[in-house]
Amino acid sequence: MDDWMIWFGMAGILVISEIFSGTFYLLMIALGALAGGAAALVGFVFSLQMAIAAIAGAIATYLLRKSSFAKQRKLPAARDPNVNLDIGQTVYVGQWRGNSARVMYRGAMWDLELMPGAVAVAGTFIIREIRGSHLIVDNTVT
Repeated sequence: MDDWMIWFGMAGILVISEIFSGTFYLLMIALGALAGGAAALVGFVFSLQMAIAAIAGAIATYLLRKSSFAKQRKLPAARDPNVNLDIGQTVYVGQWRGNSARVMYRGAMWDLELMPGAVAVAGTFIIREIRGSHLIVDNTVT
């Protein structure tokens, strides 16, 4: 089997593996394998093919790392609605005691605290964060 077939086969396996991982890094390594396969097609020796594949994969990974895909905004788990489905839900508060209250939410009693800037009045509040058994709520829509 020729070198270029092995390189392109490795690139295909890496692309298939990328489908299951979803990180894009295996895709960048697959680009390096494609560069190694292209070098094999041109007729370079194996050590030069490896160097080209390594350099191309490293450059592609570096560019991915510096791109906007790697700079996604990451929230702490206590505030991330993808981690905790209660974030963004509403709860009705009938009475406040200072900046805290106790309400029934999802069949259990919860302690509520106000976020900075929220007003302690009776009404519907939006859950913005969860700290242990405390719901941090806000009465403004953002």
